[in-house]
Amino acid sequence: MSNETFLISIKQNNDLSTPAVWELRESIEKHPLSQRKYIELAALPGNSRKYSVNNVKTIKGPLFDKQVLFLGSSVTLGYGALGESFVDYLWKRDGIQAVKDAENGTTLCGNTDPNSSDYDPDSYINRFYANFLAANRPDAFVLQLSTNDATKDKPLGQIVENENFDTKTITGALEFIIANAQKKWHCPLLLYTNPPFDNPLYQKMVDRALTLQKKYHFELLDLYHDPAFQKQDALYKADPIHPTRAGYQLKWLPKFEERLTKMLA
Repeated sequence: MSNETFLISIKQNNDLSTPAVWELRESIEKHPLSQRKYIELAALPGNSRKYSVNNVKTIKGPLFDKQVLFLGSSVTLGYGALGESFVDYLWKRDGIQAVKDAENGTTLCGNTDPNSSDYDPDSYINRFYANFLAANRPDAFVLQLSTNDATKDKPLGQIVENENFDTKTITGALEFIIANAQKKWHCPLLLYTNPPFDNPLYQKMVDRALTLQKKYHFELLDLYHDPAFQKQDALYKADPIHPTRAGYQLKWLPKFEERLTKMLA
């Protein structure tokens, strides 16, 4: 099936939003074999038409027209939900002016030297350099604690007292992004974690985020320890890491609405 035929089919069958179609197009152009996976995801009950972003009505509440930057990987992108993540529901339901900078499979940490053999322009740290450092002050900045650093066994690193951050480590990349976002924008910053999955390094990353919160005083949405996310029905999850559209709409969206409303009150 050609890419465009596939996109027309999935848009119609799953009532896919236009931004999600763009994201899927980009994904299958980069990774042609991913079309088969998206066909499987589209068949999940949690990704049915009833949970489409298109079916959500906009409410002019306290988050309406707030400008929020989101930096993350596949969970922020909405990989398991056909490109419609909690960011898209915030955009449609709450009228947030969202910038969703998210790439599947990317890590927080990375080499910032473009001449290096292990340079990855899609890492959080390099996308933050390229896309966000020149951005005007948003109303809030939301950062995902990446699961990919854990599954790819990246080094955790150490918290440092000065600003000599080792961005090749998870901690160094986190500190660099948080410190520079606070210094440049002076806006509320929200770091969010994934719900629990079977990976000891990710648990250490969550513990490190809790420690960094004491140093930098940012907001932390800790879904890892949230009782509501410990055992989830299959309707809400495409796999152990990625939510479905039902998961984002019914479980994730209320959490982000509540926290962002408090932050921006």
